[in-house]
Amino acid sequence: MYNYSQPYNDLPTLPPVEDVETKVVLKKAISANKALAELRGWSFTQANPFLLLQSITLQEAKASSEIENVVTTNDELYQALSAPDTANISASAKEVMYYKEALWQGYSLIKNDYPITINMFIDLFRIVKRRSDGIRKLPGTCLKNSFNEVVYTPPDNEGDILRLLSNLEGYINVDDDDIDLLIKLAIIHYQFECIHPFPDGNGRVGRIINVLYLVQKQLLNFPILYLSKYIIENKTAYYKALKGVTEKRAWENWIIYMLD
Repeated sequence: MYNYSQPYNDLPTLPPVEDVETKVVLKKAISANKALAELRGWSFTQANPFLLLQSITLQEAKASSEIENVVTTNDELYQALSAPDTANISASAKEVMYYKEALWQGYSLIKNDYPITINMFIDLFRIVKRRSDGIRKLPGTCLKNSFNEVVYTPPDNEGDILRLLSNLEGYINVDDDDIDLLIKLAIIHYQFECIHPFPDGNGRVGRIINVLYLVQKQLLNFPILYLSKYIIENKTAYYKALKGVTEKRAWENWIIYMLD
């Protein structure tokens, strides 16, 4: 049985045994795929898509970092973009720029036909956090709410973390399971966040993986889907839906949230 105060080393592997393609989920997936196709088509009509990409990735980086309480301003970010060095840039602005750098690095690899792998996860983490380590090796990591209460304890040893990441890597790259790709995206994001493989920056790395997966599967040509804005505006529902899967294997609400 799941116990939030104990390391979740028995996190179920993928694919889920539960029915993730319910009637309401499939209906929502149709509209989500249509909206995404419209966004992809629109991006090709832009005179300079890379100028758009620069702006959107910067705002995505800002919003994704804000979810983890790394708050900065647009003025600081534009200053950071134009500054010849980083001496006078705030720590928060630097973290946002690191996110943007990691997103670009991942995008470049995907466009050069690199698969999404554990090594890519580690590379993204190292860029986002400017650290040289990687997968957590020591126990003691837990997630707490604003009242300093433990709400989730992820797997606590490198062996289980690597086992679960290897399973996730396989699930990401298999092409013959006949599951709608946007439904898979929701499942992938849940699993990565629950594995929580790094000492810090897991949310940011996980949100980068979301967009890279869409590019890998050719649902987007450029990483211009501004996902983090929606999460900020619906943050309580985000964590509630995640918790629902963990405690009750209630996939439907979580997948619908992600499709929205």
